[in-house]
Amino acid sequence: MCHGFIHRCSRADDQYKDERSSYFNLPSLDVSVAFPQATPASIFPPCTSDYYHFDDLLTPEEQAIRMKVRVCAERDVAPIVTKYWEKAEFPFEVVPKLAALCVAGGTIKGYGCPGMSITGSAVAMAELSRVDASCSTFILVHSSLAMLTIGFCGSEAQKQRYLPSLAQLKTIACWGLTEPDYGSDASALRSTATKVAGGWILEGQKRWIGNSTFADVLVIFARNTATNQINGFIVKKDAPGLQATKIANKIGLRSVQNGDILLKKVFVPDEDRLPGVNSFKDTNKVLAVSRVMVAWQPIGISMGVYDMCHRYLKERKQFGVPLAAFQLNQQKLVQMLGNVQAMILIGWRLCKLYETGKMTPGHASLGKSYITQRARETVSLGRELLGGNGILADFLVAKAFCDLEPIYTYEGTYDINTLVTGREVTGVASFKPAASNQRSRL
Repeated sequence: MCHGFIHRCSRADDQYKDERSSYFNLPSLDVSVAFPQATPASIFPPCTSDYYHFDDLLTPEEQAIRMKVRVCAERDVAPIVTKYWEKAEFPFEVVPKLAALCVAGGTIKGYGCPGMSITGSAVAMAELSRVDASCSTFILVHSSLAMLTIGFCGSEAQKQRYLPSLAQLKTIACWGLTEPDYGSDASALRSTATKVAGGWILEGQKRWIGNSTFADVLVIFARNTATNQINGFIVKKDAPGLQATKIANKIGLRSVQNGDILLKKVFVPDEDRLPGVNSFKDTNKVLAVSRVMVAWQPIGISMGVYDMCHRYLKERKQFGVPLAAFQLNQQKLVQMLGNVQAMILIGWRLCKLYETGKMTPGHASLGKSYITQRARETVSLGRELLGGNGILADFLVAKAFCDLEPIYTYEGTYDINTLVTGREVTGVASFKPAASNQRSRL
């Protein structure tokens, strides 16, 4: 019976193949031919979102960084990223272009790193995100997490050994904190580090680790079995017992190669233990900076979406007039523009607080949570303005709409970040639910 069913299905398939049109497997029309009325994002729109002249708040050096990254992103990244995003593959061909920008290493001074201000590093992140959030996430993980951990917590020998090639993107790094069972509750991680003669044995599992499938250097956090404290380690690619595999089927940041890492008796020599990581609190020095950088990703995404909508509404015509002529569309566009200005000013203020040593964890968390929330609204409005083309990655907004979702979640979910700020302003921590035996009096 089973064989007969398969045979009938096979005959039906053959019949269907015979009945298909001669153009069934032809490639898609180029979008400029299929929809000539509006320009796709491969030809990126000019920046029109700096309505409150944010550039005036930047130093000449920061302005130069901003323009250098903008030119590269529009010229070298925009024409190719959609095809990689669609295939969920990383665009390795842009790595030399990104290396030439000399932004990897961000605020780190020396060791071949650029030693930028945090504001300069932030606007570079925004300009990359404006065109492609996946490329900015690649730099964020490599630079503001992995490199910064080595810069803050590494020995002098480790800095000399690893940072110069990382700064030039000759080698690539990833940062492994999150585990399958521990995301928001990252300090409870279970991966272990056991001291042995000449080094350490790492055991455990990590998840959602960006760049991990092709990283040369993996910064891994594990619990010291003797002290029960979190320690940090530099693990080389292809170390015996190390495995990193790609997480498939993501809807956002599809070009980012997030991975599952398995650590099975991975030996790390003593010289590759990060001496500055002796508790989870030591990771917060890095997370404080990276949270600021992450806040600038949705700023950049929203800038790009606004720029795309601004051009599209003037090019696309319905009922004999450009879409820009309709009051509802203008209202949505201006709402987006207002969001972008507010997000930029909060992001800029975060940078200034950090530079003066006044930024607290609550400041960073409020900035990240508020900005991602407003960005979500902004890209949603952009999705509406583009109508049917709002679901096509070719016109940026659909891709940005999806890319924002993981950013809304990583580096602390919206809810967790609000609780960090809530703890700071009230003095009461509320991360754990009330005991189950405590009943509400309401």
